[in-house]
Amino acid sequence: MDMSKLAQQPVKFFRNWFKVFGEARTRILLWYLLLMTFFIAIAIPTIHNRLFAKVQARVEKDIDEEITEFQKIVTEGYKNQEAEDLERLRKRKDKIIWEPPQNLAELIEIFNIYFSDELPDDDVYFIAVVKGEFYTSTPRALPNAIDRNSALMKRWLKLTEASRDEVKVDDPRVGSILYAAYPIRINNEVMGVFIAAHTTAGEREEALEALQVISEVQYFALIVALLLAWFAAGRVLAPLRTFIQTAQSISESNLAKRIPVDGGGEIAELAKTFNAMMDRLEAAFATQRNFINDAGHELRTPIAIIRGHLELMGDEPEEQQETLAIAMDELDRMTRFVDDLVLLAKAERPDFLILDQVDIAAFTEEVFNKAKALAPRNWQLDAVAKGKMLVDRQRLTQAIMNLAHNATQYTEEDSIIYIGSGISKGKVRFWVQDTGAGITPADQKRIFERFARAANSHRRSEGAGLGLSIVKAITQAHSGKIYLKSALGTGSTFTLVLPLEPLKQEVVSDESNSHRRR
Repeated sequence: MDMSKLAQQPVKFFRNWFKVFGEARTRILLWYLLLMTFFIAIAIPTIHNRLFAKVQARVEKDIDEEITEFQKIVTEGYKNQEAEDLERLRKRKDKIIWEPPQNLAELIEIFNIYFSDELPDDDVYFIAVVKGEFYTSTPRALPNAIDRNSALMKRWLKLTEASRDEVKVDDPRVGSILYAAYPIRINNEVMGVFIAAHTTAGEREEALEALQVISEVQYFALIVALLLAWFAAGRVLAPLRTFIQTAQSISESNLAKRIPVDGGGEIAELAKTFNAMMDRLEAAFATQRNFINDAGHELRTPIAIIRGHLELMGDEPEEQQETLAIAMDELDRMTRFVDDLVLLAKAERPDFLILDQVDIAAFTEEVFNKAKALAPRNWQLDAVAKGKMLVDRQRLTQAIMNLAHNATQYTEEDSIIYIGSGISKGKVRFWVQDTGAGITPADQKRIFERFARAANSHRRSEGAGLGLSIVKAITQAHSGKIYLKSALGTGSTFTLVLPLEPLKQEVVSDESNSHRRR
């Protein structure tokens, strides 16, 4: 037997258990268990106190009703009893005291009638005291805590004022004695005392039994709720397992997989967000691959030219000067190419733009005058907008000059190129329109991509196909858009549409170079 494998089994066992406890499903269940346990821990004592309070209130109410009923008979006699009670009393053979008692004998008669007619509830005792001596009770058998020789009975024999109290006793079968005492005065002398006493053990035992049933139901409900919560958490978190499996299957060479979106809620939104992120990553990886391939091609060509001329360069001074001129020209082209790449990389940074208030009319005329120096064309100032806008003057100038330079690449010397500006609905438009060969619809969809050139162009562009990509990057940095309208044989119109105030960009004033966040 391999001892190393045997030693690894406990480690693997505990590792699997730690993994289970670390899962979101288990954490949800543990939190649910914690909350439910806390709820039960609070609920059971609360229910206990409420049940005992209800029992106490009911017992006190019953005692008060008994005292009030007896007090009514003592103060009014039996003459004001209900009709059926009167009929029953008239049939009795013993003497009925219809008026309030006037002497001790009549009081004793009231005690006899009341105690023989009234049957107290369970754990309730009626006690009659006459002239400081125990007279009778119902039921006859009294608990030890209130029998004739008890300390509590001796206290009752001496009462001269109404009293209510709860006395705790050591007997668990009794619990405590809750009583109310009503002294009866005749001719300003206490002739007797009526006492209604209630032992609380029975009532509270019933309350504890009810509490036990409630607790058992709660614990059973807790177990069932935990099982249901476990399965419910599994159902809710099932999309996350699909999420994990899909994420694990994604690699640099396989970015096409997506998470299926089912229903709504946070997990569905998470899946949509993840899929959108993967779309962006897939596009970014594709762009990166194309960029590396195109950049490598663009850099490889001038390097090959320089290497070839240097390898074939002879000893003649004229030949050396010619080779040097060719090498410098190719190095300049490489420098422009690298500068363009750096510019496109900076376009992703938040501090790419330095904004300032610009007069649109003056800016349009300034750009037009600069464009006229690019090449001998029939330059026309089409229209000039009046107003001010918040813009990076240098970046926007670079974008429009790139469009103008692009127009010179695909037009003849006598061709007309229009430059203009306009304002409409809070937007500023700058356009460059040429009368050249135009761009095919297929090329219009890709013309703003890096290293892209029009397929129908027969001219050799001096750049690497990054000019329009730079224009697009500058426009988007200004929260704007660029539009192209072109037709073969009639020319092309590039239009930049910018807001008067770009969002979330840096602003610089003419007086200082300090930046402030808009």
